[in-house]
Amino acid sequence: MENITFRYACEEDCGLILSLIKELAEYENLSDEVIADESLLRNSIFREGSAEVIFPCVNGREIGFALFFHNYSTFLGRKGLYLEDLYIKQEFRGRGYGKATLKKLAQIACERGCGRLEWSCLDSNRPAVDFYLSLGARPMDEWTVYRLTGDTLKNLAE
Repeated sequence: MENITFRYACEEDCGLILSLIKELAEYENLSDEVIADESLLRNSIFREGSAEVIFPCVNGREIGFALFFHNYSTFLGRKGLYLEDLYIKQEFRGRGYGKATLKKLAQIACERGCGRLEWSCLDSNRPAVDFYLSLGARPMDEWTVYRLTGDTLKNLAE
């Protein structure tokens, strides 16, 4: 794996974010469900602050994205980090970049005092399911939501 860096998206990245969302939708055979456009992304992410985006970068090139936001657990009495989308471009998969991106998200969650990092995954996306399980994430009964908490979250962040 080449050296990976991360950067937070800025408003000027809306076109890049949208193109990566479309690539993800195509990969998941859900292209017909994408109604987002640059204006909607600009407003919701950067003006309303509804979500954040980080880009994993190799040699200064964005190779994917992770879009996330805070949720809240009444049981933990703390906020959590919810990963809405994680996407690594096809030509960069299998090299550890997805794991490095989740590790970065775990670090962000820990730095912000979050009690958990969770996400959902299509049951049909077996490579992703196997990948998440290999990290120690566990599916939530009847929900297919994956969660890292406690030591597992901290271990991934290290």
